[in-house]
Amino acid sequence: MHVFNRTSLQVAAALASISLVSGCGVFSDSESAGDQRIVIGTTSSPTTLDPAAAWDNSWELFRNVFQTLVSFPTGSTAPQSDAADCKFTDTSSRVFECKLLDGLKFSNGHKLDAEAVRHSIERIRTINHKGGPNGMLGSLGKIETVGDRTIVFRLNKPDATFPFVLATPAMSLVDPAEYPADKLRTDGKLMGSGPYVLDSYDERKTAELTKNQTYKGFAARKNGGVTIKYYDDSEAMVTALRKDEIDATYRGLTAEEVVALQEDKPENKGLQLVESTGADIRYLVFNAEDPSVADPAVRKAIAQLVDRDELVNKVYQGTAEPLYSMVPKGIAAHTTKFFDRYGMPSVSKAKKILKDADVETPVKLDFWYTTDRYGSSTAAEFTELKRQLEESKLFQVELHGQPWKEFQAGYQKGQYPVFGRGWFPDFPDPDNFVAPFLGKENVLGTPYVSERITGELLPKSRRESDRGTVTDEFVEAQEIMVQDVRLLPLWQGKLYIAAGEDIGGGERALDPQTVMQLWELHRRASW
Repeated sequence: MHVFNRTSLQVAAALASISLVSGCGVFSDSESAGDQRIVIGTTSSPTTLDPAAAWDNSWELFRNVFQTLVSFPTGSTAPQSDAADCKFTDTSSRVFECKLLDGLKFSNGHKLDAEAVRHSIERIRTINHKGGPNGMLGSLGKIETVGDRTIVFRLNKPDATFPFVLATPAMSLVDPAEYPADKLRTDGKLMGSGPYVLDSYDERKTAELTKNQTYKGFAARKNGGVTIKYYDDSEAMVTALRKDEIDATYRGLTAEEVVALQEDKPENKGLQLVESTGADIRYLVFNAEDPSVADPAVRKAIAQLVDRDELVNKVYQGTAEPLYSMVPKGIAAHTTKFFDRYGMPSVSKAKKILKDADVETPVKLDFWYTTDRYGSSTAAEFTELKRQLEESKLFQVELHGQPWKEFQAGYQKGQYPVFGRGWFPDFPDPDNFVAPFLGKENVLGTPYVSERITGELLPKSRRESDRGTVTDEFVEAQEIMVQDVRLLPLWQGKLYIAAGEDIGGGERALDPQTVMQLWELHRRASW
């Protein structure tokens, strides 16, 4: 779900502040709250079941079925122990050592040992799936194992963010017997050592989770299992909620639905809508290798024309806030660099930018967006962007919408000149709103090289274990990104959950990565 943050947020508290309640389920005296299944609806379905290929919304499922060495339990501001106790053993943030908890097993009974950890991380690098998480491991030099329980990560450069990387679901621990070292698993199954076992999965329809009986970890499971229902559009999801077919929604509500759910109407009886500040952002990506946007003047003219206030008011009806930096409000080093450079939208200034660069107008552009990843409002958002640009008479825009899986394949191949993306943070640090988008191999599939940022500013910042001291480096990085206009931030979001009245635990259900910890949800015995 994507809407907006109107207050300055303390990352750990704010991202974990959702309160979630749910539909009026009743259970018999022979059943306890902990035995009850919870049914969640979402428009955010996995694109893959193999962690080595996922740097996206697939993490929602992974967090609940796999373990990672360290994790973000509710309320934590830094990675904490999950499958292992870990720490840097040097003073330069280059040697990170983990000792596995005793007696860990995968749900199939196989031993989770140091070799399984090495296998899990190394296969990400070996497979190097395009759009996968290998880009997160740029600082990893080599992995050593000592006995069955100790793993030593030797980094090729100082990187104080490495524990944050290990805490992401991308670094899920997998069984070497079931996940090949050099290729993705393709049998449609998923197996880990986390709180739940995936009993069945019907792509883009349902996932059935039950308790993992061999689980050892920090998660205190408060329900008997979870059914996740995936919807192609949020309208069907809200209808299912009102019919008590699901207990709660997570990700995907449109602004219109949020506003409608806040109204005192009969159809909303027994439902509750709760919002939480978040750090997810929405932005445009320009593929500078495409002739239509290769000239920086074209990108700068677009930046000069986009009216974020009108966009969020028209499309998101007050549930979003304009964003003028890739680092969102509430994260250290947030700035308003795009506003500082371009000010208010201006057709005359945009016209001068293009004229000075001898760019003929109107410039014809193709804008691409996904129809199902971020909710139904995305189509309206791009329609409004098209209207704004064409109203200037400087651009002609053709819109193209595709389902996420096809859309993702297209941008990873560099097929789109301009496309829309959202970013849900891997971890709450400014590094995670800059580094993933730069370099020849980045998460966007469109090379963006800035030697000053990747060669100097990021390395300098990663030497600092005190992340509050790296503001200067990221302020400068954002200034460079404004000059390049390879990425154009649009707005920052909130998370909204709609639910009924008998589900507890929602206030603890989101970790600082805004990934749902399903084990926190439970049905209250009485309401």
